[in-house]
Amino acid sequence: MQNVPEERMVRRRVGSEDVEECKKNGGTGIEEVEKESLMMELTRLVQKMVKESSWWERRGIDCSILAAAFLCLPPAFLLLGSSQLLWFSAGVLLMGVAHAVITIKGTHLASHGALSESQAWAKFWAVFFIEICGSFSARAGVQGHIKMHHAHTNVIGLGDSSVWKVPFLPRTIYLFIAPLTVPIITPLVALAHLKGHSAALIARTMLMVTLGLYSQYWLLIHVSGFQSPLTALLCMLVCRAMFSVPYIHVNIFQHIGLDMFSPTSRPKRIYQMTHGVLNLPRNPVLDWIFGHSLINCHVEHHLFPFLSDNMCLKVKPVVSKYLTEKKLPYQQDSYFSRLNIFFHKYQELMVFAPPITELVGVQ
Repeated sequence: MQNVPEERMVRRRVGSEDVEECKKNGGTGIEEVEKESLMMELTRLVQKMVKESSWWERRGIDCSILAAAFLCLPPAFLLLGSSQLLWFSAGVLLMGVAHAVITIKGTHLASHGALSESQAWAKFWAVFFIEICGSFSARAGVQGHIKMHHAHTNVIGLGDSSVWKVPFLPRTIYLFIAPLTVPIITPLVALAHLKGHSAALIARTMLMVTLGLYSQYWLLIHVSGFQSPLTALLCMLVCRAMFSVPYIHVNIFQHIGLDMFSPTSRPKRIYQMTHGVLNLPRNPVLDWIFGHSLINCHVEHHLFPFLSDNMCLKVKPVVSKYLTEKKLPYQQDSYFSRLNIFFHKYQELMVFAPPITELVGVQ
């Protein structure tokens, strides 16, 4: 069963004894107990929904979407061998969509261990999706995403999303052209992250990344019938870069420009996530390709990062209602509204250092 791990969500249990002790000390610390209790109460509500959900809801739906993406690959390779422009274009589109589902939704779920209850299988899927399919290091991916971004969301110098900033690029280049180079940059960044690691880890990562890239190249040559290595590589780039622009946008829209916190005075988890994370609205394309947890359930995902995409969507009404009732932020904005903000405030958001937010009364 996919339970929300309480030990990762709540730092300590707080009971009535704690409240009485706070009262004896003149009331200092009562607010601390209440803040811890907010996250505990919300966690219990979410856990109840998870326990009442079937395996199909917890994991099956997302696994089926990934399986469908893999099943799209054979017809995509065959369509890419057509001499008819219409069928060839359909092959490119099908390959691009399938690749995005596998390498964005798949790698994200795999990095969180959301594809299996078994730790051994979770590690296997992380290597398969992140290294073979995504051309990146599984170790670096988990370290950067889980242990930095999620553990220190919007904390300056730790999980502040500055990894996505390239200050020397003009805004138009950064927002609309540079993302197309992501398929080329990704394996190079993976190699850079391998420095200082064991020879076995380096060898495995290089082997897996090479296997993934060469497999697609070999199939384009021998199944699709590409005559030139250059055209095969160009086709790989086009398919892999098809959703790179919205991928970069989503990664910056939902954190940068929101409240940022100092490492020495960060608020409690529930305040940190509600002030530093934003949901985009439902999108019929991005919801299924990127996954709900990256689009319209990003707040839920940061509060409960080990839930699958479908479970994030299922608990969304409970989370939004609870936060609203407790008068906590539940931030939402449209894709094009965020794009407009980043385009007109590019220097402020993507070049200059962000201001640090002090949440008075909730520290």
